[in-house]
Formats: sequence, C-alpha cells, structure tokens
Amino acid sequence: MTSQNSTPPQGSHQWILTLELPGRCTTTQYGTWTPPAGATRHDVFVSLREHIVAEHPELSRANTVFFSLEPNRL
Repeated sequence: MTSQNSTPPQGSHQWILTLELPGRCTTTQYGTWTPPAGATRHDVFVSLREHIVAEHPELSRANTVFFSLEPNRL
C-alpha cells in the first residue's frame, strides 16, 4: 500500500494578523506564504492586510492589533 500526502504545500513563512474595529469586531487570520524575492517584512504586511480588506471591506479602517511573520520551520 502506498501512502500519499494530500496536504497542499506550505509557504516559506507563517503569518498571523489581527485587525480590530474598536467596539465592533476583531478578526485574526493566519496562513503560510512564500513572499516574492526581495520582499520586505513591510511589503508582506501591506499585502496581507490588503488581501484581508479585499475580502472584508468593513475592515479598511481597522487597527492592527497583532502581526507576526516568521520562517515556517522548526
């Protein structure tokens, strides 16, 4: 019997981003991503925030409560 791994490949970095609209809502999203060559931590933050806001436009004025970007390895 052959075992196949059906888990999709993960990105080179793991990220967590928490946004809050004070008194209204807080959301935490996370995932993995391989940034393009030459990308900075700020580039990744802006891209991820824009991605979340594109899916949830009501968060366009949300405060960033937490952001983490770490290499996805132990």
